[in-house]
Amino acid sequence: MLVTYNRKKGTPLTPEQIAEIEEAAKYPIVFDEDCPEMTEEQLRQFRRVNPRQDDAGLLRKFG
Repeated sequence: MLVTYNRKKGTPLTPEQIAEIEEAAKYPIVFDEDCPEMTEEQLRQFRRVNPRQDDAGLLRKFG
């Protein structure tokens, strides 16, 4: 199950949200044919299609 939250940057998580994250961290990642596990080489080659705002400056500087 995927749960998303929309919150302002810098807003602290609620105790309930923290509990959900801690519970989810106990479960293993499940890969399947639609989302197979990536090899180390594939992970090294991975690039974001839409860079985060925080990364945009680094890409211009080091891109």
